[in-house]
Amino acid sequence: MRYHFSGVGGAGMSPLARLMAARGHQVQGSDRGFDQGKAPEVQALLRAAGVALLPQDGGAVVDGLDRVVYSAAVEQDTPEMRAARSRGIALVPRPGLLAEVVNAGSPGVAISGTSGKSTVTGMIAWCLRHAGREATVLGGAALVGDGGGGCFAAGGAGAPVVAEACESDGTLVGYRPGIGLVHNITRDHDELEPLRRQFGTFAAQSALLLVNARCAEACALAAGHPRARRYGLDAQAELALEVIAPGPHQARGVLSTPAGEIAIELLQPGAHNLENAAAAAAVCLEMGLEPAAIAAALACFPGVARRFQLAGVTDDHIRVVDDYAHNADKIRAAVQAAQEGCDRLLCVFQPHGFGPARFLRPELRELWPRLLRPQDRLCYAGIYYAGGTVAKDISSQDLADDLFPLRAHHAPGHEEVLSWAADHAMPGDTVLVMGARDPDLPKLAQALFEVL
Repeated sequence: MRYHFSGVGGAGMSPLARLMAARGHQVQGSDRGFDQGKAPEVQALLRAAGVALLPQDGGAVVDGLDRVVYSAAVEQDTPEMRAARSRGIALVPRPGLLAEVVNAGSPGVAISGTSGKSTVTGMIAWCLRHAGREATVLGGAALVGDGGGGCFAAGGAGAPVVAEACESDGTLVGYRPGIGLVHNITRDHDELEPLRRQFGTFAAQSALLLVNARCAEACALAAGHPRARRYGLDAQAELALEVIAPGPHQARGVLSTPAGEIAIELLQPGAHNLENAAAAAAVCLEMGLEPAAIAAALACFPGVARRFQLAGVTDDHIRVVDDYAHNADKIRAAVQAAQEGCDRLLCVFQPHGFGPARFLRPELRELWPRLLRPQDRLCYAGIYYAGGTVAKDISSQDLADDLFPLRAHHAPGHEEVLSWAADHAMPGDTVLVMGARDPDLPKLAQALFEVL
């Protein structure tokens, strides 16, 4: 078949495009970020995989294409989307194609939840790689050291498929995995009630269901399921997790399983990462890995890109950390993990779009005063805009003003963020950069490390 991927540079799109090329299909793609010269590393990975990259001006969508796969970040009125409809070319949302791949896996493993999916998927990928097990893996964040373009491995025909299954556009209902995992369900992308319906369908269509014992919403899905198992922070769970130490710079715990105990020692801090590891271990056990092999792999797990990734530590012992956190639960987990390792925290948060900023505004207004210590500081960076038609009726200044009398700063651009951090950072501080979608955020974290 001949595929065109619209928005091919996205973390979820790039691995799928590379997989289709690896399976012998003719694949091309476009991305407005590429047209602006962004993400050269991802461009190189795609070209090396045989994916032709073309301008995103509509000219790439021509007769002879079988399918146009599009990212959720691509609006319906772009020239490419209009061209596909006018030519009668099948339009396939990225999660729709991903579900096809998962449902054909042997087994197909779908990792879902509103937080932690990328890390859990990356941990499973690492454990399988460490054990020498062939599998197709499709995740939204690359393993540290693997470069950009998402977490990716192209297994052969008949190999297991492990994929990150996102709820953001309502497409969880298309998955029918052999192993379905629900890590958590919280308000993100949508309100709880529609999320419950979507996750409920996903759970019912999973042959084996694994749920996080600490999440009441996830556990409710297991109640009527014929094959459900719980993992995590509950002594009554089939796979019970005990947190020994969440930090300050590494995390340790023990997972009790029917196959024996798994000592979890991670290079990353945070109780949430121990929960992520418990989820990954639950899947790996179902895929036939031994407890000792899982423990050995997790002990050297390098992390996934922009999930509490250390940019560096300055000569003044200022630690700079880059994290993808962009909703309330993710922000809470990242901030608490950072606070474990410092007396004072400087938070930089960049909302990942105008719609998300509006959606999250009430939660952010309540979250920050409860989360930050008196000595901590917060800077809102300007809302990320990737282009396209959106209503710019909210600003980061509005979000900062919501927090009065809490002292929250507003920095319109990354240069202003650098100036704010240079003025406020002191020896021993941690500077935590948070936000999604913007490919320049890792560069900002690196620039902070260099300027402080």
